[in-house]
Amino acid sequence: MEQHHHHMSQEDWAAVQRHADFQQLVGAKRRFIVPATIFFIAYYFALPILVGYRPDLMSKPVFGHVNLAYLFALSEFAMAWLVMALYLRRARTFDAMERALVEKERAEFQ
Repeated sequence: MEQHHHHMSQEDWAAVQRHADFQQLVGAKRRFIVPATIFFIAYYFALPILVGYRPDLMSKPVFGHVNLAYLFALSEFAMAWLVMALYLRRARTFDAMERALVEKERAEFQ
């Protein structure tokens, strides 16, 4: 299937931006990305903050020489992968919304 790329004028793009489906897509992305980013940043900075302000808590041994700070640091890898996986899962919905919008707009331009 051959794809044709049409260049849109600024007026056409402004019309797309006013479209309710486009607004829904942007809103859906924002409702996921903003909280996910805030969570990611808070989780990331929690380790150095806790190590700085609660060294007694973070230095508690969990097993052997591994303390709570080490476990928290390792959990950041898992957290990053989890956020990424959740985004990829949600991106399928965003992609479907985008495809529907593009098809509607193509139909209107032809």
